[in-house]
Amino acid sequence: MSLLVRANLGPELGAADTSSKGAAIIWYKHDLRIDDHPALVAASHHHPMLLPLYIFDHRILSRFSDEMLQLLLFALEDLRKSLKGQGSNLMIRFGNAETVIQHLAREVKATSIYAEEEVEYELRRMLDAVKEALALATVSSAEAYPRMTMWRTPFYGMKNLEDMPESYDGFKQLKLPVVSPVLPTKLSSLAMDLTWGDLPTLDELKKFVIKVGTSRNKLTSIMSTSELEIDQVVTQGKIGGVNGAALMESNRDMGSSNLTERKRSERSAFVTQQKNSVAGGTGNVLNALSAYLRYLEGTARGEWQEVHERLRQAESREGASFGALFGSALLLGIISRRRVYHEAIKYEKERNGGFLSPFGYSAITVAAAVDTVCSMEWYWLLALRSQIIERGTYSVRIWRWNGYLIHYTVSGNEGPAVLLVHGFGAFFEHFRYNISHIADSGNRVWAVTLLGFGKSEKPNIVYTEVMWAKLVRDFIIQVVGEPVHLVGNSIGGYFVAIVAGLWPALAKSVILINSAGNVVTEYSAIHLSEDRQTPGAAWLGARLLLLYLRFNIRNIVKSFYPSKMDQADDWLIDEMLRTSHDPGVLVVLECIFSFDLSVPLNYLLERFERKVLAIQGMRDPLSDSRAKLACLREHCKGIVTKELDGGHCPHDELPAVVNPVIQEWVMTVEREYTPVGLTR
Repeated sequence: MSLLVRANLGPELGAADTSSKGAAIIWYKHDLRIDDHPALVAASHHHPMLLPLYIFDHRILSRFSDEMLQLLLFALEDLRKSLKGQGSNLMIRFGNAETVIQHLAREVKATSIYAEEEVEYELRRMLDAVKEALALATVSSAEAYPRMTMWRTPFYGMKNLEDMPESYDGFKQLKLPVVSPVLPTKLSSLAMDLTWGDLPTLDELKKFVIKVGTSRNKLTSIMSTSELEIDQVVTQGKIGGVNGAALMESNRDMGSSNLTERKRSERSAFVTQQKNSVAGGTGNVLNALSAYLRYLEGTARGEWQEVHERLRQAESREGASFGALFGSALLLGIISRRRVYHEAIKYEKERNGGFLSPFGYSAITVAAAVDTVCSMEWYWLLALRSQIIERGTYSVRIWRWNGYLIHYTVSGNEGPAVLLVHGFGAFFEHFRYNISHIADSGNRVWAVTLLGFGKSEKPNIVYTEVMWAKLVRDFIIQVVGEPVHLVGNSIGGYFVAIVAGLWPALAKSVILINSAGNVVTEYSAIHLSEDRQTPGAAWLGARLLLLYLRFNIRNIVKSFYPSKMDQADDWLIDEMLRTSHDPGVLVVLECIFSFDLSVPLNYLLERFERKVLAIQGMRDPLSDSRAKLACLREHCKGIVTKELDGGHCPHDELPAVVNPVIQEWVMTVEREYTPVGLTR
């Protein structure tokens, strides 16, 4: 993989010395550091003058929580200070990147724009918009406009993505070396009188984001509703004459509330209001990393003690604390993944007389740091590969949710919005025979691979039904941008039912395909929680289950397709096997042992009278289909049912039958659709 990838825009600029005569703009996005920054090093060698630039663009900021916005401001403040220490400065601008860069390039007569490559769909569109703006300016101007130089921070010494195995097991067998970080270099500033711009306050930045976001998506207010507010609404509501109670607790709130009260060190790494993540500049994060790695040694340093205390609070499962504490800093690029790797390995060697044991790491904190960054790099490479190498029937897009990479696809240009949600162990391609066919009847169809499945990221976190439901909720708001017809298979059916129950304004109707979940005739309280205690047996159970699945996956999957076993083809089974080798898959499997499906479907769907369709393969080996349909008909008022001669996945087994049913259902609901309120 090359360090720099050039995209020539407009007329050929000629030899390298032509570009080296002009200034270079270093466009910062998610690389807020001077340490281990390949573009800074390359640009300083080829250009006499550099202009570091950060643009507050809504396409970047709209994905950030208030805490992330605060982290961003701290990082930018430190970045500006660091750049000044190297003889440069950081320019601050607001607006669309294409407009800002086009005008700035003309003002400083820049010959190159350096920008880090992105994998997210919206950010890749933003980069394309900048390239197009520069190209158009080149056509309309006699002056040569700058080249766009896309760069990466390669983690592994790999030359070509096309040579990368699709299986993580095969990838590890390559034993690729990890590239060493590069040190900061002295920079040359522009000898011009420029307005560098001031950093906004947090309140000013939040107002800017709200102003732009409100005009873009009216559904964003649903995301801003806190779990506490949702809890209050559901608890106070009368559900079928019975008081309903819902408990949705946030792990981050639990972590912060139990910390002992003491004066925070001046060098504290936790500087945001929520104090959930390591923040500040690169130096601050590196200091916190040193403290994290040395947890077992103990310390008298106040700021290190605070890191150790936060580590204990964030360790929801073994190794999870590293991602919880340092994930945001890695996302903003305050520190690079390979810098984390090298610092962790350096410390491990210090502990072991300069050697690395072939049997694993001697400190759990070293293992957590190394495993996290290696996992992040693997999923980033999978995402990048999906964007530059087209394979399969559907084009893949990438969306980042809570910092994690999510794969999805979309088909259709007009009509009602339909969202397809797969079951446990599957991925959006499980709807391979449904997506385009449903779209062809005049719909726009999205299909998403949930966190922990397929080629989407599998972080070391605690997985719960509410977490997956929130992902679906946010996907509707951030990606689709309007209410949808929710379609879910198996456990995916339960997830979409939760979305419909808690955020009914996001759903036009619900289609359950052999859905998980139960029907309860009488209930006095509803407990819906993200707080989950994984049983001790889950560690061993997940490993035994994975071994069993790998040896029996073909027979298991084919048993789900009793009418047409040939539909469970080699591609489907091979992709499931490929996924079983991904880093983090065992963590996902452990959640099976703590699944909580106690909230009944009839409770979740009671506000969707005549807006619920249950498609049931009657030969499903996982459930008593007749008994389940009978309960749904009796206790879900106005539900429509469709019985099929199929198994657990009739949408993939009998697509010629299922697709027309969904198409007709959407058309019928659209004719009678009236929005459901925001809350119960």
